[in-house]
Amino acid sequence: MPHTVTKPFETPRLICRPFTMTDCGDMLRNWIADEDIQSEYGEPVYTTLPQVEKLVGEYVEKYGNADFYRWAIIEKDSGECIGQIAFCRVYPDCNTAEIEYCIGKKFWGRGYAGEALQGVIDYTFSNTDFTKLEAYHRIENTKSGRVLEKSAMEITDNVERFRIENQLPHGEVCYCIRRKL
Repeated sequence: MPHTVTKPFETPRLICRPFTMTDCGDMLRNWIADEDIQSEYGEPVYTTLPQVEKLVGEYVEKYGNADFYRWAIIEKDSGECIGQIAFCRVYPDCNTAEIEYCIGKKFWGRGYAGEALQGVIDYTFSNTDFTKLEAYHRIENTKSGRVLEKSAMEITDNVERFRIENQLPHGEVCYCIRRKL
């Protein structure tokens, strides 16, 4: 499956683009040092600027890989990096990707996560060969659950991550959307 790499796209209120080193301060201020946010999607907490710079440096290096998809979510009005959305897993054998996302707390309740999610769905099915996108949330993560419930994605019985491990979801709600032919 040919890949397109992480290319920018826009939604009405957001710019989603590859991370740059200039995003590090916003990331630290807005979400990556927040244990509640990071634990919700299973990522470590970064509390210092050098830690965040190292991570973003790794992202920038991985942008050289055609199958690496990770976007900084930029609020157009402020120009701030308020979160991220990514394909945390890519399954080329079945043209499927798994989506993860987060938004900083001070930006919650504005519909930004849903807008970024719809933007990724639209971008993916218009510009790549992926035929299916998947996501899941832990049952206790009701905020992420509401984003997925409101999205164009539909509940499904399982996702590739669990299928590969020969597991059924336990404590997770799975979603997917398929490219319309």
